[in-house]
Amino acid sequence: MIVRIMGEGQVELDDSHFAELNRLDDELLEEMESGDEAGFRRTLRALLDAVRRLGSPLPDDALEPSELILPAPEADLDEVRKMLGDDGLIPG
Repeated sequence: MIVRIMGEGQVELDDSHFAELNRLDDELLEEMESGDEAGFRRTLRALLDAVRRLGSPLPDDALEPSELILPAPEADLDEVRKMLGDDGLIPG
């Protein structure tokens, strides 16, 4: 799966990593619902770090369709709320 982190680029990520990412996504959603800004920041950073660590960056000149778009590291609660689907940021 091709994942885009806004403002950074794309990474290719194997589907086998989505259990870990979904766990972080669930945690992020809980923190957003409770208004825990510090927890939100920590978990968003952990989610993006996991994508970077587990994925393989695509070359800057590659323009593959992104199957998943994640917010920039500096995104605030309102920006991320606008990106949420029924399952959070990551479907499944």
